[in-house]
Amino acid sequence: MDRRLTALIGIAALVALAGCSGFAGTATPTDGDEAQLERSIEVTAAGEATSAPDRATLRVAVTATGEDAVAVRDELDASEEELRGALTEWGLDDDAIRTDGYNVRESYETRDDPNRTRYEGTHRYTIELDGVDAVGEVIDVAVDAGADEVQRIRFGLSEERERAVREEAIANAMTYAHDDASTLADEANLTVTGVYEVSTAQSQSRPYMAESYARAADAGDASGASTAVETGDVSVSVSVNVVYEAVPA
Repeated sequence: MDRRLTALIGIAALVALAGCSGFAGTATPTDGDEAQLERSIEVTAAGEATSAPDRATLRVAVTATGEDAVAVRDELDASEEELRGALTEWGLDDDAIRTDGYNVRESYETRDDPNRTRYEGTHRYTIELDGVDAVGEVIDVAVDAGADEVQRIRFGLSEERERAVREEAIANAMTYAHDDASTLADEANLTVTGVYEVSTAQSQSRPYMAESYARAADAGDASGASTAVETGDVSVSVSVNVVYEAVPA
């Protein structure tokens, strides 16, 4: 082979190897001939914050039974007018009362009995409250207006309040992340000097669900409502990913 051709091939190979080394990005040139490896510490941490709720969502239901599906439907329609009227008269806006489910069907108990037919109907409502102090009173109004079931009470946060609690949870998560990174750095004989990247990985709000409430027949609480409902804090959790810059200690 021609010596000049061999020399050119050798030079091309060296250039290719040099290009591969630069593309990998594992070393950063210094002022001298040495190369210092880039060092980083990646941490995932979760933070949580809690707050008393400032919103409540109730789900109540009106039920009806009869031998005729039309009669059951008409009874549910009449109950809706009475329920909505009572709640709006109490002070709720009409758009705070929404249909959550509606069903009229033949009873399972009589489907296989040709000599007996009964229909069952259920109309479920979701009621939104800006505040939690009047939950018991609203339950009383709904029950007195024909609601047969109180199926769920969910305590949550308004959008503004949830944003503030989430910011607190992020701050807590970042504190935990920095503490973890510092511990890892100490064990590896490194020092954390800055942050390369930071992002939120997951965020979750956990409302408080009331599992028990009782309607007393002859006693009321301080607000005048006869239904007592226990409440609790709402929690917001956030997970963060942080990549820290580190140098030898």
